[in-house]
Amino acid sequence: MGQVNSLSGLILRFHLCISFSSASSENFARRISTASGRIGTMGKRGRACVVVLGDLGRSPRMQYHALSLARQASFQVDIVSYGGSIPHEAVLNHPSIHIHTMAQPRFLQLLPKILYPVTLLLKALIQFTMLLWFLFVKVPAPDIFLVQNPPSVPTLIAVKWASSWRRAAFVVDWHNFGYTLLALSLGRNNLLVSLYRWFENYYGKMATGSLCVTKAMQHELDQNWGVRAKVLYDQPPEFFRPALLEERHELFCRVKKDLCHPIGVYDIISGELENHELHETLFTTKSNADISLKEKRPALVVSSTSWTPDENFGILLEAAVMYDRRVAARSEGSDTAEISEEQHLYPNLLFIITGPEKEMYEGKIKRLNLKHVAFRTMWLAAEDYPLLLGSADLGVCLHTSSSGLDLPMKVVDMFGCGLPVCSVSYSCIQELVKDGTNGILFSSSSELADQLLILFKGFPGNCDALASLKAGAMETGSSGRWATEWEDCAKPLITQ
Repeated sequence: MGQVNSLSGLILRFHLCISFSSASSENFARRISTASGRIGTMGKRGRACVVVLGDLGRSPRMQYHALSLARQASFQVDIVSYGGSIPHEAVLNHPSIHIHTMAQPRFLQLLPKILYPVTLLLKALIQFTMLLWFLFVKVPAPDIFLVQNPPSVPTLIAVKWASSWRRAAFVVDWHNFGYTLLALSLGRNNLLVSLYRWFENYYGKMATGSLCVTKAMQHELDQNWGVRAKVLYDQPPEFFRPALLEERHELFCRVKKDLCHPIGVYDIISGELENHELHETLFTTKSNADISLKEKRPALVVSSTSWTPDENFGILLEAAVMYDRRVAARSEGSDTAEISEEQHLYPNLLFIITGPEKEMYEGKIKRLNLKHVAFRTMWLAAEDYPLLLGSADLGVCLHTSSSGLDLPMKVVDMFGCGLPVCSVSYSCIQELVKDGTNGILFSSSSELADQLLILFKGFPGNCDALASLKAGAMETGSSGRWATEWEDCAKPLITQ
């Protein structure tokens, strides 16, 4: 308790220092705007700066913003972000996009845990200073700063100050609320959460313009925050599409080594891979130039996760165990003549979990001892991830939203690839997943297990329920693309 109070005190002091500056921030903004007017010439610069206080490779929406700013608005685009994952090839290779990578203060991880409050304060100060250096000095003066929120601290204040200094527009793209994410670990009634919410609200209202991801979030911002935001729904870009047979075969050849290594004990997938010829994969076979899907292949289920507190991965593990036991019970309960038919009525399932590996869940998977289900975790290249979604049979989304007001972009990507989805149900998810049309909603592991049994009964040729959802997902994915949505919703706001 003493440590929490100490942490609160330190953050409060830091916050008061910022607030002292913020109290006269309008005067400050006027002073530095006047100064910047004397320093440089004004007028259209044809330039935008996209700010991501995070891993750019794991921020697809901001990558798509950068591509649209370059392609559709003909801007030179500077991206200020942390490194880590490799962004998409289209971003890396576009001649008008320039990535400025900030160094992460990793040395703070070496400090003892007892100094955690000091570490937190130092991290915020270092991030703030680094952002100011990049936005005030390193990046050429833009017409507009477009910043991802969350995180709000210290991003919003740094971008607001920079936009005033450089006389540029300040646009916030609201993906979620930062204070609700903080509340997942500290609790809604924590002082720091209240301070964070005040900070997010105060600087969020200073934006020249705002975008958000759902109508529910738009309503919340308007009614309770005093922020008028325009809804820009996430849409898949053109490289999210169903994969061709040749692309599937080449992908499965590339990831064959990953599929060979089970998490823990030897499993059903390991056994199938042992008997493969060189021209075979787990799902496809190649004869001369002809590629075909195997009739007796496992069903491929993909779940993309960031292993964050707003995703309960335990639901998927429990559902997998239930599916495994029910299929095993059906086989064991059948007489000899029925065993073969019963075993083929429900396929083996291979769950591929994409995202940074999490040892805690891998440890749990090792202890499951499944007979008809296998798990693999992998981190795919940006170009291979759409191919995996375009090759899968079903997607599973465990995102629950800390605020209940944002939508999972991973589902948008799945629909772009024509992949139906089983998704956790929460307040605004039906803005995206139409239950029974392009996906199914569930609230518990037993519901998900039931859905897996219903959807995969008769796989691969006689599962009408899955085929119907796939048709709905294909229609959803083809009905809207990012470039069209951005042109209609974001471009007028950004180029006005």
